[in-house]
Amino acid sequence: MDARTGLPVVGMVGAGQLARMTHQAAIALGQSVRMLAETADDGAALVAADVVIGDYRLLDDLRAFAVGCDVVTFDHEHVPNDHIRALAAAGVVIHPGAEALRFAQDKEAMRVRMGELGIAGPAWASLAGDAAQLLEGFTAEQGWPVVLKAVRGGYDGRGVWLVHSLEEAQPVLDSGTPLLVEQAVPIARELAAVVARSPFGQGAAWPVVETVQQDGICVEVLAPAPDLDDETAETIEALALRIAAELGVVGVLAVELFETVDGDILVNELAMRPHNSGHWSIEGARTSQFEQHLRAVLDYPLGSTEPTAPVVVMANLLGGAPDVTPAGIDERVHHAMARWPGVKIHLYGKAFRPGRKVGHVTALGDDLVAVRAQARAAADYLANGGPES
Repeated sequence: MDARTGLPVVGMVGAGQLARMTHQAAIALGQSVRMLAETADDGAALVAADVVIGDYRLLDDLRAFAVGCDVVTFDHEHVPNDHIRALAAAGVVIHPGAEALRFAQDKEAMRVRMGELGIAGPAWASLAGDAAQLLEGFTAEQGWPVVLKAVRGGYDGRGVWLVHSLEEAQPVLDSGTPLLVEQAVPIARELAAVVARSPFGQGAAWPVVETVQQDGICVEVLAPAPDLDDETAETIEALALRIAAELGVVGVLAVELFETVDGDILVNELAMRPHNSGHWSIEGARTSQFEQHLRAVLDYPLGSTEPTAPVVVMANLLGGAPDVTPAGIDERVHHAMARWPGVKIHLYGKAFRPGRKVGHVTALGDDLVAVRAQARAAADYLANGGPES
């Protein structure tokens, strides 16, 4: 408990943009958030007062960080699961816990558990063993192309390979990375269901959104998902809440989904933390995913997820090509605010590099086409510079 405020101290392992936006939500709640940052230049470390520099891979650093925290949570899934178990055994309150988090850390464990629960996903197989032989057996049934995935550690398109032949797959198989293979399902679009669950078992769901991907990176989120009928949306929300309950998730859970060309809904991946597909909720919902995550891990009553506008579009800011020499970011912010006064700008305190997520913008309104165009134009100008047009 923070003696100055009489309110709990939340420890967040990781100090990237998710921690930064969680810190922003905590300010209004009067909460104290302590960050475990790798460097003083991490996005959240630049703005938070209580920052510990350490290595999340080292148990001693995690133990020292947790002292004085009422609850510990995460802005990424990379903390070794054994370390989370050791902290819990020592009496540290951790949400989500190791048993739940392993299904976000280990894609093979997730696929097995989803199968046990009867939840549909792409056909898949483990490649543990003679990977080439196992892959040939899988493709004999499912055909090419297929998707190879690193069992652990992949995100934002990393650790995922679409391959069309054994020859194309061989370098990945030879890398020594533990892999699984999945059917390359015919996708009409990608969806995401973001929900939250408290230790008491209360659940809340935001509207299902459509996520637009480019080279494995989410570039745009449309909330709610266009042309998704109410019955299907309610079924997906209920599915995500069921997954959260079955896995014992506490905090925010993002369920990434495929909608196939035949209209089937398949679970792709899980993330147990605030998620890129929920950034729109900062301005677009009565309670943002970041505030809700704090409420959930502290076992406070959850807030309303009602949208604040009929249409909300979030567009990510991705660093431009290296040969682009745009105006300075301060000048671009100045001009973007003047040209698009209704667009909300979020920058993460990160250096611009090609393809790197350095921020996002959110636009709200009544017309999807107009709102989407506004968000995309503002994001492109902020990320890449160029004329205000």
